[in-house]
Amino acid sequence: MSNAHEGGCVCGAIRFVCEGEPLLVAHCHCRDCQKSSGAAFATVVVVPRAGFRLLKGKPAGYVYRGDSGQNLTRQFCAQCGAPLFTEVESMPDAWIVRAVAFDEPSRFVPQMHIYTASAQPWGVISEGLPSYPGMPSP
Repeated sequence: MSNAHEGGCVCGAIRFVCEGEPLLVAHCHCRDCQKSSGAAFATVVVVPRAGFRLLKGKPAGYVYRGDSGQNLTRQFCAQCGAPLFTEVESMPDAWIVRAVAFDEPSRFVPQMHIYTASAQPWGVISEGLPSYPGMPSP
């Protein structure tokens, strides 16, 4: 498998590439992921910042404060609204990319569930994967 992973938004206005293997793949049940995805959780891929680059377009974004007390910038396509990636102050060497934003999201296998303290009772938490009420310590 190549270590370059390309992706983009629904309408094609934004394209990106991530080079290098993911640092983490998780199902995130935090309320922001629920609200921004419209689902019980969002599957996220944490990638090395040094290997992430935009190929086309400029995403829109909004800043909010995470449970760490630091800012997160959630970025999305201003044309189609597709959620794409998040820049996290507490993780300066990484980007958090929505798995579904990649051209081949099936290449990423979730390793855990995070923020299960805010999981919806009707959302399925996979058996066999570790679950954490918040963000696990590195």
